[in-house]
Amino acid sequence: MNPDNIKALKENIALRIVGKDDLIENVITALLAGGHILLEDVPGVGKTTLAKALAASLNCSFARIQFTPDTLPGDVVGMSIYNAKTGEFEIVKGAVAHQIILADEINRSSPKTQSSLLEAMEEHQITIDNHTFPLPEPFMVIATENPIDSIGTYALPESELDRFMMKLSVGYPSEKGTLEMADRFLSGQLQEEIHPVLTAEEVIEMQKEAAAVSVHEELIKYIAEIISETRRGDEVRYGASPRATLVLIRASQARAYVRGRDYVIPEDIRDMAQAVLSHRLVLTAEAKMARQTGSDVVRHILNRVKVPGIR
Repeated sequence: MNPDNIKALKENIALRIVGKDDLIENVITALLAGGHILLEDVPGVGKTTLAKALAASLNCSFARIQFTPDTLPGDVVGMSIYNAKTGEFEIVKGAVAHQIILADEINRSSPKTQSSLLEAMEEHQITIDNHTFPLPEPFMVIATENPIDSIGTYALPESELDRFMMKLSVGYPSEKGTLEMADRFLSGQLQEEIHPVLTAEEVIEMQKEAAAVSVHEELIKYIAEIISETRRGDEVRYGASPRATLVLIRASQARAYVRGRDYVIPEDIRDMAQAVLSHRLVLTAEAKMARQTGSDVVRHILNRVKVPGIR
């Protein structure tokens, strides 16, 4: 465990994202947990900037896919193209065949195109005309989307939402953060180039160390009880999936690692529960009409499930 690496990564991303330390920590946690991130917020708050800042901080290959209504699955994954010179079809890999992927405004493309990312996100591989190719490691998708009630957007299918480890919101900066951002903009600091502070090999090694963080048996039971509670409420049509259980464990391990510990405590689980579980819940029509959200449900669950006395 090298806390200097995590500190350097935080400071590098903070060169572009001002006053959002908790958000940056969540993004780093997802990276070290081997997960993907969905950033949902109104235009102009820095979703794309955050994704690009993370990519620029890592010595990894990077590709940006700008999703539009006419984006096709082949644009994302790849396709076979006929070569007139050789008389044969050649496989050309799409933009997803990189390590860090920015899927910009993902909900502006059709559900068919959105679903083209499913295999890559879950299995870290792509299939083109019955040929399967592994993706380079570390592999991470950072998708941005505008709120689903915006013009020209499509809701992401539940199967894809479940593959994002966390759903995060950038949010508006505070007044202090706005002033600092303005000062950096006028002085040219926001335009300064960001240099990589970690190599792909270092990220992979940190991911292995995070996965080795100890989780007490009582904390596993605590997570299982939280997951079970998401399936019992009258306001929930579909609760958290079995995948959500494993993802919450892994995210809690990575959160402990980011904070310099080799063991998980209840606060790690509680810190990660909102980001990991909220977007996986499908609420009933009655709950939606009452303006309840997945975050509300998770918050109520955390308030009523007994916290283990483990430190």
